[in-house]
Amino acid sequence: MSSHPTTVTSHPTLNLEQLLNVIRQLDLSARTKVAQVLLETELDAKLSALIRRLTERPSVDEISDETLRNEMATHGVQLWGIDTLLEKMA
Repeated sequence: MSSHPTTVTSHPTLNLEQLLNVIRQLDLSARTKVAQVLLETELDAKLSALIRRLTERPSVDEISDETLRNEMATHGVQLWGIDTLLEKMA
């Protein structure tokens, strides 16, 4: 059983504003989980794009950690924790 409050709506779907209103009603723990899901989704998309770009390149025998970090930084891929995300949202 969920410890989070349930919001019942008569609409089978929510538009963006309705969804944001529901999120605003959640307690801190639930909002943190929403933030984590958004962060994970964004990171998954960026990582997938990076992997795609790297697989399109000619193969190399070895790639250094520094080269990989530079490639990630070049394309805006950052490995943030939820604390960093919450700080940026504040």
